Amino acid sequence: MPDGPAVTAEARPGWVQHAIWWQVPTLGFVGAEPTALPAGAPVRHRLGHLVAWLDHLVALGASGLLLGPVCASSSHGYDTTDLLAVDPRLGDDADFDTLVREAHDRGVRVLLDGVFNHVGSEHPMFRQALAGGPGSAAAQWFHLFWPEDGAPVGPDGPEYAHFEGHRTLVTLNHASQAVRDHVVEVMCHWLDRGADGWRLDAAYAVPNDFWAAVLPRVRERHPDAYVVGEVIHGDYPSFVTEGGLDSVTEYELWKAVWSSLNDGNFHELAWTLGRHDALLDTFVPLTFVGNHDVTRIASRLDDVRHLPHALAALMTLAGTPSVYAGDEYAMRGVKEDRVGGDDAVRPSFPPAPADDDLPAEALAAYRLHQGLIGVRRRHPWLSTARTEVLDVTGTSLVWRSHGQDGALLTALSADDAELTVAVPGATGVLAGDGRLEASGADARVTLAPHGWAVLGSA
Repeated sequence: MPDGPAVTAEARPGWVQHAIWWQVPTLGFVGAEPTALPAGAPVRHRLGHLVAWLDHLVALGASGLLLGPVCASSSHGYDTTDLLAVDPRLGDDADFDTLVREAHDRGVRVLLDGVFNHVGSEHPMFRQALAGGPGSAAAQWFHLFWPEDGAPVGPDGPEYAHFEGHRTLVTLNHASQAVRDHVVEVMCHWLDRGADGWRLDAAYAVPNDFWAAVLPRVRERHPDAYVVGEVIHGDYPSFVTEGGLDSVTEYELWKAVWSSLNDGNFHELAWTLGRHDALLDTFVPLTFVGNHDVTRIASRLDDVRHLPHALAALMTLAGTPSVYAGDEYAMRGVKEDRVGGDDAVRPSFPPAPADDDLPAEALAAYRLHQGLIGVRRRHPWLSTARTEVLDVTGTSLVWRSHGQDGALLTALSADDAELTVAVPGATGVLAGDGRLEASGADARVTLAPHGWAVLGSA
């Protein structure tokens, strides 16, 4: 019988149970200029480029569009200059409204990328703070360190707090009431225009008490909005409980998936599944095997035969899954730690998809994504499923995902030889290349070398 406790502290909106995001690095995707347009230059109406891809999103099986920054910025979108305006390289308010309307007409939710830890050094408020001095209202928005005893300010102005060594990313003073009021205004402005929620960029760098003060005010006006924080490591549950977020990104699972496959060490993933399961006592994480900040999964894996294994994990484990645009084509791209090091993983896409004319490898990856997303869509209870590891070796892993409405089994092999593993309770192969041997309590599945299978379970 289906079993497993329900998540006990899930505060997210009900619609999120069915959400599968397709994440797009907006500026790169549409081929925008690398830096802001000159003053007076005509607006580039490029958001229609994304409208042309919405049917692809739906055909893939996704139900949500997770956008990169769309607000005005100096370059890559995270050095914002106006959080209330669409970047002219993308279009204007009318273009944004059209994108949201077209998405909603297809039943697609829209999640925005909120950059609220910092602003760009060209932001008008920061320029006003530098010009106005320590007593100005604008100066209270930032952490500025003015010379003592009236000493002259250097040619580059006062020192100031900035984000992870990037002086063009000026950290906001999150204790400032003016900053809190502005972020509430910004979040509600775009939710008023039709956005369905926010990804909070660099949420790990923002004090939890800031979100605890801001989010209740936002939810008073938009109780159905979904808010997920970008958190790389640390105490994931505390960001949710102390900050009042719905969820955070689960980088631990992302890392365990690819490194266990590369190292032939499924014990790492098995251990992480225990930690993943414990998170469900507090919240449902946003899960992924690729995003705009990391090397693409097809490049990260040492053996591309393991791409199905990574995706099977993403689609059969609890969480709110996100597929990074292009990963469904097995696109390559390596992130590098240098200026411009994100460019390879944030390329431009053609004006419209050509899914009927794909190279063999891309088509196989696309069909793989469709199939496994289909499994996920047919079993929405997987969003909060508990996980039980049934068998693990260095090169094989079997787990059971179960909830009150069903159960599935997932079997992965990184072995060079054909492998037969026990899958008690299996009723049939739903996806993959497994061959079911017997059934019921004595069921076994035979996997091809480096094979995998998702199976129904009684």
